[in-house]
Amino acid sequence: MGVKEKFQALTEKANENLDYLEDKRTVYQFNLSGEQGGTYQLHLNGKQGVDFFEEEKGEASIVLEMSDENFLKLASGNLNPTVAYMGGKIKIKGDLSLALKLQSLLKKFT
Repeated sequence: MGVKEKFQALTEKANENLDYLEDKRTVYQFNLSGEQGGTYQLHLNGKQGVDFFEEEKGEASIVLEMSDENFLKLASGNLNPTVAYMGGKIKIKGDLSLALKLQSLLKKFT
């Protein structure tokens, strides 16, 4: 499964669980390098669901920079985000607490 497909699958599963998203309103931006690199955004809109964009569409609450390979590992649960951040595999701009919330979101929906 590629980067785009991983984001689409996450979006679909999240939108099937709107109660879980009720109090979550955040824009996550992923700046990925590599073959499948690019700018991707996930907009968490509470009970209105999650939107996925393959571009910068609105101001991000948090920006995560990593390789496409590390994103796929992270989204599959094969990369510990804390260890990756401490080791420089992931760079974060913005509220670090949102990165922790992303970890639980990925765990639940991927």
